[in-house]
Amino acid sequence: MTDSVETNFEQNTAVASEFIANDAIEIIANDVDTSVSVEDSEASEPIAELPNGFIALGLADELIQATKEMGFTQPTIVQQKTIPLALPADSVDGAPKKFIDLMVSSQTGSGKTAAFLLPVIHTLLKQQAEEQAAEREAFEKATAEALARGEAAPKRPKRKDPTNFRNFTPATPGALVLCPTRELAQQVANDAIDLVRYCKGLRIANVVGGMPYQLQLAKLQNANLVVATPGRLLDLQRSHQIKLNNVKFLVVDEADRMLDLGFADDLAEVNQLTIDRHQTMMFSATFESRIQQLAGRVMREPQRITIDSPQDKHQNIKQSLFWADNSQHKRKLLDHWLRDTSIKQAIVFANTQIECDGLANDLQQEGFSAVALHGALNQGMRNRRLQALREGHVQILVATDVAARGIDVPSISHVFNFGLPMKAEDYTHRIGRTGRAGRDGIAISFAEIRDRRRIMDIEQYTRTGFKTDVIPGLEPKQRFPESRSNFGGGDRGGNRGGGFGGRDRQFAPRGGDRFGAPRGNFGGERGGFNDRAPQGDRFNDRGADPRFAGRSDNARDPSSYVRKGGFNDRNSGGGFPPRGDFAPRGDFAPRKNLHLEGCAW
Repeated sequence: MTDSVETNFEQNTAVASEFIANDAIEIIANDVDTSVSVEDSEASEPIAELPNGFIALGLADELIQATKEMGFTQPTIVQQKTIPLALPADSVDGAPKKFIDLMVSSQTGSGKTAAFLLPVIHTLLKQQAEEQAAEREAFEKATAEALARGEAAPKRPKRKDPTNFRNFTPATPGALVLCPTRELAQQVANDAIDLVRYCKGLRIANVVGGMPYQLQLAKLQNANLVVATPGRLLDLQRSHQIKLNNVKFLVVDEADRMLDLGFADDLAEVNQLTIDRHQTMMFSATFESRIQQLAGRVMREPQRITIDSPQDKHQNIKQSLFWADNSQHKRKLLDHWLRDTSIKQAIVFANTQIECDGLANDLQQEGFSAVALHGALNQGMRNRRLQALREGHVQILVATDVAARGIDVPSISHVFNFGLPMKAEDYTHRIGRTGRAGRDGIAISFAEIRDRRRIMDIEQYTRTGFKTDVIPGLEPKQRFPESRSNFGGGDRGGNRGGGFGGRDRQFAPRGGDRFGAPRGNFGGERGGFNDRAPQGDRFNDRGADPRFAGRSDNARDPSSYVRKGGFNDRNSGGGFPPRGDFAPRGDFAPRKNLHLEGCAW
């Protein structure tokens, strides 16, 4: 019995060992096949599939370590295409390295800031290493010569304190980044400071208006990279606080916005002051004709890189349009949306500073954590409010277009256009404050009937139609266009032509004889002159006439933030701005009395 048990045990053990061996063979085979497939996939996959995509771009180890600590291990599309071209080509036979001028068009939030900061800092780091090696070699040579002559070895020069005014020398940066707004310049400077955390000896300076002059002068000392707005930069240059003749790399960020703000002459002056630079990079939302003309003046045979066209932008942002009867209706729609618990942080865009302040005050009174941000605030206040937004102390930021560029807060989940932008391209920059770095976002726009032309311009620019939506209980009472085909204007009679009113077709031919039948009456039916309103009734207050009950008038809307009786009130002063809107001119002395002594007349 014992022998049979032992025999069965030995047989079972042999079968089990054979089964384990077979499994091991299969596992090994599978491992071999898997490793081969991985190697093949790595050979065919793009750079983004590597463990750290920035290594393959040829960047310095200090920058790779910094990007890793910032949470970025894979470059974005714009970084993959821009960084290799922005880095200098290898020199041949001792020839100087060749740099390529670049024109890049990419959407906001795609990582374009790092696309120009990384290659510029990498090149500055390499140049600094070469200069330090040359200085070290020269010092060692001088030391050897002194010892050969029996003299004492020379001492290394000590670094002087830049905060001491006796040691002041004009700053001579090697790279310059120009930004149109202060907020954008500060954002770029902060990103640059994070990237050079392991780059010993590289200094970043931020030069913008509204900040203490002496503090910026101290930061400019020994700065290698300067991020500035054109106005303050040229002020420092004209006062001999900074020299731009040593700038080798010039970056113009948001070039289209630069031209919108009137910096064309400043860019031309900076171009002349940095005429000996090696490389120029220009980033813009589009390559329209004025951008091409600017590039033709400041760049040498630039290479274009287009990542996204306007119609391909913001695919991760859900965009909706809500029609409103008037400003009071828009406030109710906005209040309904802001009470949504899914909103983490939001930006509400207004068109004027008065509207921005009024809307922020109303939201504060209703219990929302809201602050206003616009150009009339001093720079210190703007910085504190932006910092409060980044730290989560503020939930809602009510801002003008000054905040449409340069604000990078990942927790912004919603963007509201309380007032539609004047330019269609500004719409893309506004909604680009959400959905950053591939995240999902929501953009809500509120429009009245008078805004239909702006809606058409935005749809034409983005080549996508708005998705019109309504909130139950807050539906508009007026009839609004449902698609782009319904945005055309009609005549003043019953032929609506898909539009409302007919003011958009004031230059359209009437059709038929020029002096034929007149246009229809206000009721929508074709009729003669007897059907029109009497002369005395036509120019009365429209607010009391039921025929105009559906039309909105900001000057009479209690929820409108336009200053009553001011420039925007059609019934005050014939449309001329009041004298109080102008600030006193301090650079002009009072006019002297014309009755001067000794005058013949």
